[in-house]
Amino acid sequence: MSSNSPEFWMRAALELAEFAALQNEVPVGAVVVLEGKIIGRGSNGPIGRHDPTAHAEIQALQQAAQAIANYRLVNADLYVTLEPCAMCAGAIVHSRIRTLYFGAHELKSGAVQSNLNLLEQACMNHKVLITSGVLAEESAGLISGFFKRRRAEKKRLKAALL
Repeated sequence: MSSNSPEFWMRAALELAEFAALQNEVPVGAVVVLEGKIIGRGSNGPIGRHDPTAHAEIQALQQAAQAIANYRLVNADLYVTLEPCAMCAGAIVHSRIRTLYFGAHELKSGAVQSNLNLLEQACMNHKVLITSGVLAEESAGLISGFFKRRRAEKKRLKAALL
């Protein structure tokens, strides 16, 4: 697999999603790539960080901005395992990401294609290219496996309390 393929970079995001799952966070991972190099990484962390904004995308965008000492990430691409929410979509526009690549659609709160289509709105002052479905099965499998495990844990806990 070529290092310029979307699948190559999405695999790096999937590793970060797996790390998030090990931390009992919803398994979402993200990387920002500029000129063939990862300049920002993020894994979901709202629970452990006690921070509702600690989504993988936000973490990756913040790290990337620090790496290049500029909040504008012109010509950078973002790879994220799950369709971004409204908050993350706004940050993607403000950071001037060139292309968003995401894996699985998020039917409940995805704000890029599943709902709202925020990146397509005429009022947005920057247009982001979108490619969805990159390693979607792997991304969706991580999420569904995580929640299946959590439901089983809750069921066991409830049974133990009876």
